[in-house]
Amino acid sequence: MAGVKAAEVSAILKKQLSGFEAKASLDEIGTVLQVGDGIARVYGLSNAEYGELVEFEGGLEGIVLNLEEDNVGVVLLAPSREIKEGAIVKRTQRIASIKVGEGIVGRVVNTL
Repeated sequence: MAGVKAAEVSAILKKQLSGFEAKASLDEIGTVLQVGDGIARVYGLSNAEYGELVEFEGGLEGIVLNLEEDNVGVVLLAPSREIKEGAIVKRTQRIASIKVGEGIVGRVVNTL
């Protein structure tokens, strides 16, 4: 059996680790307490901002519109059949917005 050379092992490890990026992300997540009438009460998003988009399990999004001491109220942007108590909610750190341009000047825009 041939011996393993330390230089070869070192070269292989350096090659494999050359593309490694050491970055960590810290996501703030919460838990659904209650769902009804298109509104979800979420616990654990203490740093959420008014108008911020949040993402539920399964990709459904909502907008934070009610900030309270221990929970936030989220208006769901799709039917709430898939959202159940205990579901995970993640902050996106994006405020709900819409892009506009010259074509919108002088027009009446219904926010709904």
